[in-house]
Amino acid sequence: MAVRWPRYPLVYEINTRVWLQDLSARHKRPVTLATVPPEELAPIAALGFDAVWLMGVWATGPEPVWVARHDGPLRAEYARALPDVTDDDIIGSPYAISRYEVAEGIGGPGGLQVIRARLATHGMRVILDFVPNHIARDHRLVRERPEAMIRGTTEDHARDPRSFFRSRSGAIVAHGRDPYFPAWTDTAQVNFASRDGRDAMRDALVRIASQCDGVRCDMAMLVLPDVFARTWEGRLGPAPVFDSFWKEAIPAVLARHPRFLFLAEAYWGLEDRLHEEGFHFTYDKELYDLVRNRDAAGVRHHLRRPAAFQDRSARFVENHDEARAVTAFGRMSRAAAVTTFCAPGLRLFHEGQLQGRTVRIPVQLARRPEEPRDDDLLDFYARLLSVLQQPILKEGVFRPVDVRQAGPTDHTNDAMVAASWRGPRDHGTRTFLVVSNLAGTKGYARIPLDPVLFQAGRQYRVLDHVDGREYTRDGGEISDPGLFVALEAFQAHVLEITDGTSGDSDGIAAAGRL
Repeated sequence: MAVRWPRYPLVYEINTRVWLQDLSARHKRPVTLATVPPEELAPIAALGFDAVWLMGVWATGPEPVWVARHDGPLRAEYARALPDVTDDDIIGSPYAISRYEVAEGIGGPGGLQVIRARLATHGMRVILDFVPNHIARDHRLVRERPEAMIRGTTEDHARDPRSFFRSRSGAIVAHGRDPYFPAWTDTAQVNFASRDGRDAMRDALVRIASQCDGVRCDMAMLVLPDVFARTWEGRLGPAPVFDSFWKEAIPAVLARHPRFLFLAEAYWGLEDRLHEEGFHFTYDKELYDLVRNRDAAGVRHHLRRPAAFQDRSARFVENHDEARAVTAFGRMSRAAAVTTFCAPGLRLFHEGQLQGRTVRIPVQLARRPEEPRDDDLLDFYARLLSVLQQPILKEGVFRPVDVRQAGPTDHTNDAMVAASWRGPRDHGTRTFLVVSNLAGTKGYARIPLDPVLFQAGRQYRVLDHVDGREYTRDGGEISDPGLFVALEAFQAHVLEITDGTSGDSDGIAAAGRL
């Protein structure tokens, strides 16, 4: 029987095709999923990751590759990311899936079985992609079951050739789309008002689930019945009524694989809806945007949403769709990571993030530019991930805490965010306190903690999980007026507070800076 997932899993996203190309260059031989050197997997496990998301393993056919190579705006994007790009580097989008079979060029189905087994020996699971909304325009479903697709007319194709295409069988089919953006011209839109369309995608999902331990579902909100009906209004027949795909498909998988994990890419405030549909975790793009905008008040408010929302959120500071964290957040990137990943939920890290890569690679490419490794940032992430492996931060109780003024005329605390963690059954005082400063100037604050736990006249040990230094503080100060902190611009504390009398008596302002 599959092992239970942690309450708050640590997940490592790898752009599989780019990663294997890098490994092939480094080891001077072709590397596939079946032949990844063991020394490349062990460091991922050592950092404490519970799962690897192998992004982009499914087969891409000739039509998506052709589109990717001949799309002018995409070519410009490739050149910005990879100035010496060639056609050989452009292998099509992994989100225009021609077959839900592992591409032979990266090792095929057998290669996936090998790397999954090897990751399991390190205690790591495998997550793969599922793209419900659309398929590649050369997927056999387009040819064999056109009734499963959103159809158009010859007039539609003539009027809007970027939204419709003529399939090999002659049918006019809509490209997949998000209602707020142009259509994806390498895809074909599945019709979720059609029984044929829902059955085909449910069956694909069930087959995927036999090959991995979880799925990341691309743009999962697009196939919610009301969203889908609004997006394709006028093309579904009069007053279409159809069932929820997720409420049908997720139970079908869980009946066979009870410990399977469902992660949704989700936007538009529909996260709670998708939780109700059966998803274990949904993207928390709102937190990402609040932190990026340095909106400390908004972050504090967001982290006070109900525990049910917090526990089922997927936190990230970058992924393959977003700018690299060091580019997006600049000097604030470390404070952003502490604020984001020390919140509850699934913690999603992206390959290259830990090393400080700055270039986001379009998903259609198989190669990326060489970049120097930032060893200082790598050390920072190693320390942060060590903290996130603490049982309290994997299974414990999270509470945002007040960030009060350090003095009557000082308002620099307004730019700070703080939260505490305690064990679910821990009756002692052991507490983790996380504080970050989202401002570009130095800030001061008092952080009051529970007076029931921290008593006046009793000494408490404060351990800095960054440099190992220890401090002693009186419980009266910790509970009222609160632990004094002083943070430089864009810095953060991660502090462990326990009973104890040993340690340095210097001010805490110098401690815990990540």
